[in-house]
Amino acid sequence: MAGTKAGGLKAAQKNLQKDPNFYAKIGAKGGKNGTTGGFAANPELARIAGAKGGRISRRKSKKTTA
Repeated sequence: MAGTKAGGLKAAQKNLQKDPNFYAKIGAKGGKNGTTGGFAANPELARIAGAKGGRISRRKSKKTTA
């Protein structure tokens, strides 16, 4: 039954029988392992980037005369 939906459900039940917090622990390990940072780690950087984007989007388009 390996590789089928029924097999997966059976394996999930087995994991939960051994440890009710099995999937919570797996998810926590993945979350702690992240190293990307990004805007969530630095709100000030997010504010600066948003301000830059706002300024750029409100500029008038350059008209070139040739």
